[in-house]
Amino acid sequence: MARKAQTSSKAPRGRSPAKTRAVDAPAAAQAPRAIAPLIDCDLLRTIAELVASSDLTEFEVEKGDLRIRAARTPAPALPATVTIAAPPVAPSYAPPPAAPAPAAPARQPAPAAPAVEESLSDHPGAVKSPMVGTAYLRPNPDAKPFIEIGARVSAGDKLLLIEAMKTFNDIVAPKSGVVTTILVEDGQPVEYGEPLLVIE
Repeated sequence: MARKAQTSSKAPRGRSPAKTRAVDAPAAAQAPRAIAPLIDCDLLRTIAELVASSDLTEFEVEKGDLRIRAARTPAPALPATVTIAAPPVAPSYAPPPAAPAPAAPARQPAPAAPAVEESLSDHPGAVKSPMVGTAYLRPNPDAKPFIEIGARVSAGDKLLLIEAMKTFNDIVAPKSGVVTTILVEDGQPVEYGEPLLVIE
């Protein structure tokens, strides 16, 4: 049985590497280590370089009982790269900027400390958010708030709005009393169960 060894080297200028095979005499099958002295590594490099640097596709040489055949496999064809240019975008007309809206009247910021919210979440008069959304204390930016601290409310009075999924939901007073604390600001995101205000 013949023993085979493969060697490959990089081909210059885009050519595929040469594959080199060395076939030893049958005696090499009995003594695998005996093959090394029979093969001249410099000869193999020279043959590989010759095939790689020339237009040869196959090369064969015999020296005594040693026969070496080198063949180049064709390089796989690269797919053509297709570039598609995006159509030019027509400039769009931008209307002139509108005059700035009058500034909303200054309002008193609602105290919203996390420690206060946690302590008030268990308060019996706490009104909690029934959904995730954005809280609004007024019907529109120019209007006055639905309620203020110190305002007296009756059960069913509108306290604020929560916008969820483009729908505005009224949050109404569950009982009559006085608004002692407002825990959210206009336009603030709120979570389910978050305390919004306290009625005592």
